Amino acid sequence: MTDVQAQEEHDALAAARNIALRQLSHSPKTRFQLEETLLKKEVSVDLIAEVLDRLTEVGLVDDQAYAELFVRSRCMAKKISRSSLARELRAKGVADELAQVALAGISDDDEYQLAREAAEKKLRSMRGLSEQVVVRRLFGMLARKGYSAGVASKVLKSLELDSDNLTRGDYYLADGEH
Repeated sequence: MTDVQAQEEHDALAAARNIALRQLSHSPKTRFQLEETLLKKEVSVDLIAEVLDRLTEVGLVDDQAYAELFVRSRCMAKKISRSSLARELRAKGVADELAQVALAGISDDDEYQLAREAAEKKLRSMRGLSEQVVVRRLFGMLARKGYSAGVASKVLKSLELDSDNLTRGDYYLADGEH
């Protein structure tokens, strides 16, 4: 290898590393996401592997940590189900085993509580609608967030919905909260 070729390879490696580091400076990324970005920038597969191996070695790329952070933040922000989280993690290139470890922290009770919180929030915007419309919309919203029909039914049963209270915009939760 000539000095010119060695310098070109060094420059290409530095450019690939800079692209990856710039991506990581915005937000955490999975190895798959960084690989996709580098491929779009026409970086060679060998250089991609070298850069990502080094970033993984120093702890800047960690799919397990990414999955755990992603699950925590999406649960709090979007109140979505484990199945939806698993699907989103898979789309981001997180291995199923790593996703399952991250999702193991969400129990059935936690998932029910997330669904209930989402339903309560949605219910506040349904003043004046009939009970049938409210039930249909809540069920549909929970289904779109990935909750099973069983969880959605349990949530809807726990909310005391009756026509008079819905018309006035009042609703009562089974545990007596307003």
